[in-house]
Amino acid sequence: MKNVSTDSAVDKTSSLKAWVRALEITAPIELNPAVTLPTVVDALADRFDDALALADDHERMTFRQLAETSNRYARWALRAGVASGDVICLLMPNRPQYFAIWLGITRIGAVVSLINTNLSGDLLAHAVEIVAPKHIIVDASLADTLTAVLPRLSSPVRAWVYGEGSSSFPRVDRESEIDGRNSPPIPEDRSPCLTDTALYIYTSGTTGLPKAAKVSHFRLMQWSYWFAGLMDTRPTDRMFNCLPMYHSIGGVVAIGSVLVNGGSVVIRPGFSASRFWQDVVESDCTLFQYIGELCRYLVNAPAHPMETQHHLRLCCGNGLRADVWLEFKSRFRIPQILEFYASTEGNVSLYNCEGNPGAIGRIPSFLAHRTNLALLKFDVEAGEPMRNGEGFCIRSKPNEIGEAVGKIIDDGANPSSRFEGYADHEATKKKVLRNVFATGDAWFRTGDLMRKDERGYFFFVDRVGDTFRWKGENVSTAEVATRMSAFPAVVEAIVYGVSIPGTEGRAGMAAIVTANDFDLDAFREYLIENLPDYARPLFVRISDRFQTTATFKSKAQELMREGYDPATVADPVYFNDRGLQAFVKVDAVLYRKLQSGEVRL
Repeated sequence: MKNVSTDSAVDKTSSLKAWVRALEITAPIELNPAVTLPTVVDALADRFDDALALADDHERMTFRQLAETSNRYARWALRAGVASGDVICLLMPNRPQYFAIWLGITRIGAVVSLINTNLSGDLLAHAVEIVAPKHIIVDASLADTLTAVLPRLSSPVRAWVYGEGSSSFPRVDRESEIDGRNSPPIPEDRSPCLTDTALYIYTSGTTGLPKAAKVSHFRLMQWSYWFAGLMDTRPTDRMFNCLPMYHSIGGVVAIGSVLVNGGSVVIRPGFSASRFWQDVVESDCTLFQYIGELCRYLVNAPAHPMETQHHLRLCCGNGLRADVWLEFKSRFRIPQILEFYASTEGNVSLYNCEGNPGAIGRIPSFLAHRTNLALLKFDVEAGEPMRNGEGFCIRSKPNEIGEAVGKIIDDGANPSSRFEGYADHEATKKKVLRNVFATGDAWFRTGDLMRKDERGYFFFVDRVGDTFRWKGENVSTAEVATRMSAFPAVVEAIVYGVSIPGTEGRAGMAAIVTANDFDLDAFREYLIENLPDYARPLFVRISDRFQTTATFKSKAQELMREGYDPATVADPVYFNDRGLQAFVKVDAVLYRKLQSGEVRL
């Protein structure tokens, strides 16, 4: 018992120090509205000079080089006629230049839209259209993908290519090198302030097609310094980052939190379970930014001779299930795990500084007065929080599941409580819940169901609405159903998420009504061509017709409950077997293998 008590005391002390560091390091941000992440990088260059900042397999960039490169892209944007508030889309795989490009463009008051590199066709065109850009920068490897959608855009956009290739677009990297170190400084009147929008980062939200969430310079600073405080980053730290840089975590948190304290970031194009430990050891990383699914892959992978030879001191991320957490920490000898909950556009965040397996965080008593989080009793059928006789929402009791909402405060007293919204004004309005506990109040709907236990720890339960999470990505069912319905022999499609034991989130499943000439193999090829890997349904149920409610809405919830068990589903169900590269019918044997984890997903 003595050891348990001592460990508990150490955890509480360590947790308190983490909170204090985060609060102290972020306190000055709002007091200096002209200090943004680009200006911070300039100061870091003066302080750390030739120390390594960013590196991948092809490039190493020091703090000085990062500052100079970002300034060159700022001056390129000025020469290209980019005005304050103009939008430039960036379509590029993970690499050090990615961060330098958007950092430079945002330093002159322009906005950079970070496009998901998995998108193509109509989905890519939609992502571009909703932010109305003046320019697009595309990596040479993705130039053909962009070229195919340019004619579909309603307004002309000037395209630039990065790197060598066959594209006819002008080379942005060469254009940026025209300016040397002695070029004139950027005009002061072009410098943004904290409240200005810096980035658009895409999120599915809970309804419809992807939305472009506004991210201000304040949020970039807050994310970077808050996590720097929680992780206690140092100049000796090196972060292993294999998450997509078009996301807020892989593109901002994993990078900014380490750079602001003089550490460096090892960037990889993606995750590889077979190469992970060798890469972490050889690059001498001390930090790892994860999503829970990556940790599950590592736990399920065969033993690697280097899996305990690393120097990792902390792993930070979200979506780590309790069972995977315990094995991941023990097997790989991970000293500390920092789990958190947050969303790109949301004003709600939670942090599990105590290392309680499975919890997404708690609110310390000394921060209770600053919290804006509430859990509301939720009506699953209606898709809305429940209300009492007076028309107000009802708080969930301990261990009672409810939707998490965050109170929106725009008085400047707590900038983190703002909701900056999306590029689409109507989409912004739909995320605001009004008259929650008092007439006229406004709360941000996270679209996430949670429960809070008696000790104050929060646990993620599920997504609400028509979005589910798979492979670390939010998948919009409306988006996938739209693409599937475009296949000539699909008459109607309903998409939803289903649970598979031992996996994180929900796997995609589609129920479709088909014409007589439907070809399942051709349909699979169509999905590969038109949807990113994580959005392709793992199961397809072929039905004669769909039942509807009295309001003619399809019963997606009922289909979800029925799942893919051949013993309970009368319709034929097919599994997308990646090993065989074909849809195979789900029978009792295959269903048992899926339930026991024998099938690799």
